[in-house]
Amino acid sequence: MPARLTVAVVTYNPDPVLLRHTVESLAIASNQARADGVLAGTRLLLVDNGPQESAALVREVADEWPAALGSAEVVSGHGNVGYGRGNNAVMGRLDSDFHLVMNPDVELDANALTAALTVLRDHPDVGLVAPAAFGDDGARQYLCKRRPSVGVLFLRGFAPSFVRRRFTAALDAYEMRDVIGDQLLKGVPLASGCFMLMRTALFRQLGGFDPRFFMYFEDYDLSLRVGRESTVAYVPGARIVHHGGDASRKGVRHIAWFVASAWKFFSMYGWR
Repeated sequence: MPARLTVAVVTYNPDPVLLRHTVESLAIASNQARADGVLAGTRLLLVDNGPQESAALVREVADEWPAALGSAEVVSGHGNVGYGRGNNAVMGRLDSDFHLVMNPDVELDANALTAALTVLRDHPDVGLVAPAAFGDDGARQYLCKRRPSVGVLFLRGFAPSFVRRRFTAALDAYEMRDVIGDQLLKGVPLASGCFMLMRTALFRQLGGFDPRFFMYFEDYDLSLRVGRESTVAYVPGARIVHHGGDASRKGVRHIAWFVASAWKFFSMYGWR
């Protein structure tokens, strides 16, 4: 039976072009998944964490959603509560079989939803799907991770390139470069919050994202909790283009959020 899908996209002063590309690619992938018989419809939930100045744009994008695919709603009025809390704000609206958490700087390949939903349909042990991600230049992004040490996180995020080159093996192991490729991979420890397709019942059972993480590491925490109940799978056919990432290049405020969330994460799961 074709699945029902809900999709939450949390925004904060989004880039108008990127947001529209994100939603347009979601519509194309949804139409393809319907044609392939794995999707009944997609309900879009745009969560506006931003100031009043961006509200009109978010509403315009919601209004452009094809009604034939399903409804589109804007969830707003709560202010900038962070990424995890923003996603949790839609919990009461989830009437779907599967739920996709997606950034407003991600574009889906036309076949991405078909590939991901097919794995969830055929592999009942899989609770969460992670995609194959590529940058603007076509280079692969390694979004699936093994649990990091503090040193690896510091090197990857803040060390200059000539220092990072001395620790290539450790950084490559963190990014799972030895196993991420063209094959389905189960047992991924950590997935990226830029695209997480989950069983809605599991997302609800886990209570969504941990609200103690304002931004960063809420996806790692959720991945580990999903892994206790099911498995996280990398699906190579679920291809996306990811335009964002890299907290260290987003300014002092993002670095502060990153460090604060890293401290919480290691305090909860152990320092290494």
